[in-house]
Amino acid sequence: MRRILVVGGGYAGFYAAWRLEKRLRRGEAEVTLVDPRGFMTYQPFLPEVAAGSVEARHVAVSLRAHLRRTRLVTGHVTSVDHAHRTATVRTVDGRERDLAYDVLVVTAGAVTRTFPVPGLSEEGIGLKHVEEAVAVRDRLLTGFDTAANLPPGAERARQLTVTVVGGGFTGVEVFGELLALSRDLVRRYPEVDARELRLHLVEARDRILPEVTDRPGRWVVRHLTRRGGLLHLGAQVLSATGGHVVLSTGEEWDTGLLVWTAGNASHPVVANHTDLPVDDRGRVVVRGDLRVGTDDAPVPDAWAAGDNAAVPDLASDVPGALTVPNAQHAVRQGRLLADNVLADLRGGRVRRYRHPSLGVVATLGRHHGVFQYRRLVLTGWLAWAVHRAYHVLAVPTWERKVRVALLWVSAAVFGRDVVSLPAVGRPRAAFVAGGDPDVLVPLRRADGRSRPAALATSSSGRQPSPGPAPASPVHRRSA
Repeated sequence: MRRILVVGGGYAGFYAAWRLEKRLRRGEAEVTLVDPRGFMTYQPFLPEVAAGSVEARHVAVSLRAHLRRTRLVTGHVTSVDHAHRTATVRTVDGRERDLAYDVLVVTAGAVTRTFPVPGLSEEGIGLKHVEEAVAVRDRLLTGFDTAANLPPGAERARQLTVTVVGGGFTGVEVFGELLALSRDLVRRYPEVDARELRLHLVEARDRILPEVTDRPGRWVVRHLTRRGGLLHLGAQVLSATGGHVVLSTGEEWDTGLLVWTAGNASHPVVANHTDLPVDDRGRVVVRGDLRVGTDDAPVPDAWAAGDNAAVPDLASDVPGALTVPNAQHAVRQGRLLADNVLADLRGGRVRRYRHPSLGVVATLGRHHGVFQYRRLVLTGWLAWAVHRAYHVLAVPTWERKVRVALLWVSAAVFGRDVVSLPAVGRPRAAFVAGGDPDVLVPLRRADGRSRPAALATSSSGRQPSPGPAPASPVHRRSA
């Protein structure tokens, strides 16, 4: 029995394993998938999770519920020695062990690209994982709760200020969603005036949404500005220390929430800890059929797809063009990869990946969006409807489709859910503090910034134990 090892359970990895399960004959091969999480995250919905339009668990597709014939290992692949067909895995309990395989599938995805900006690691939140989207939403809602009880001043202004860095699809979508959520919250907080809100979008280039042409890109800028957004194009963040944002243009302000969406970087395991060929950006070099290597030097028994692979775009007229790293390509590459692995095992013909774009669509908040397919451009409510229709069809499994659709219907009738759960990352804090209610709300430090109340002295004079520290954000899609 051949042993197939799938590294990463993101789009490409999940769909490759799912298809292999369905098409492998009994006893033909054994599939093992390694991923640190027990679910695949449908990332296009993360901006809506941050805005409370989609329930967090509805964008997480359980691997065990759908990969019933695949051996699942919860852990990180730390290195791959393909010459000896061995991968080293660190499991969640910290132990390392080697996994032997016959066929390797590399679908580890990408990580959030960061820069050595002072204060970024302490203040920033990414948007690649559902936990990060939930944290963004809770931070914004907590900011409104705090501001409603503060007098006008610097701290109140900070709590009502949001900064999103990155003008690609993720950044623009989460900015538009948070802009819409903030406007909705103003109606529920009579203490807050809409004119107090400050939502900043910072982009290093002189335009946003590089995936669309100039005309719809300029429309999005005008549209977001008209809704009250503050856009800073051609600007870079020089510092974010203590929540004080300083731009290369000389502008600066204090922010209560900093969301970092400034692009993707190759997964460090793929870029630095394998003996596979990689390009200058750390992505695995693959042929048109998704086999690792080049036409002149193919690597036997190794395949790759998704964001960690430099896949030739055979549908493009531009020489040397690569497919863009998005869900549309990753899903289809994962399926074709599975078919090609099976064909190779059985001595059949493999096929090359060729998929023309179906267009690009982005949500800009409830009832706002932009869609472009070649020269056709839709904006406003119709584009927003196209976005929802496409993604509810694209999210895996009928169970998730139905859950998301029902939630949208309930939100249309009853409105957004605006409950904040800021203490969810410290579930033992209230228990350890003996029921002290102060541990469930943030206190203010001497410098005016919020801190976990569980670390403060309780009203009884005891110094409560903070309990186990929450895991720091890991900006990874899968490993």
